[in-house]
Amino acid sequence: MPSWSQAEVKSSQSAQRPIPPDEQTKIFSWADVKDIVDLIRRKPSERIVYKAWCKDIIAAYGSITAYMCAERLHWTPAPIPADAEAASGPVFDHRDPTPFADPRDFRILRNDWPYGSFGPEITHLIVWCKSRIATDPEKGLVTPEAKRSIDAFVDRTFVQRLRVEGPDADGKVLWFKNWGALQSVRGLEHIHVLLRDVPKAIIEEWSGEVSPDM
Repeated sequence: MPSWSQAEVKSSQSAQRPIPPDEQTKIFSWADVKDIVDLIRRKPSERIVYKAWCKDIIAAYGSITAYMCAERLHWTPAPIPADAEAASGPVFDHRDPTPFADPRDFRILRNDWPYGSFGPEITHLIVWCKSRIATDPEKGLVTPEAKRSIDAFVDRTFVQRLRVEGPDADGKVLWFKNWGALQSVRGLEHIHVLLRDVPKAIIEEWSGEVSPDM
């Protein structure tokens, strides 16, 4: 199994510290999210269930990345060259090296494990990408150039679509990218997109999947 899969196994099976009850977890409104989007996590009870699910998936598929490729994204990784750094994750054939430039190189899905600490008006999508998103090697943050590219993608894909529906489209969309230590699926590039008060029909239009009953 490649080293990027081994890293996921180690992470998912690490010892858990005492977990506080859900009642101690703040429910974040959209106003809260705009200020501290990169600090929000799952509820304690959700983390327990999620880790148990990860354990079962890893037992069946070898890694969360392998499961995502096979069952959710339907992407086939390209063979990893002998001189490639396996820890960076799988490599995919793509149409354009610029992330999110070609629709065939990314997939928009609902987060299968959304954060319950979000208010009910918030929908959590994940955009998975075949090409690599440039980050600062020291801080792990998205580079300014990559941020501009993602901003442009989010605007043309989400914001402009919502402008057709009505005003304040810019105020209904946020995106963020966790740095490596916080990612539960580290082998696959992705960004998180949060949407406020967006109809289910539009969510389904983006994801190509029927939204679960809310």
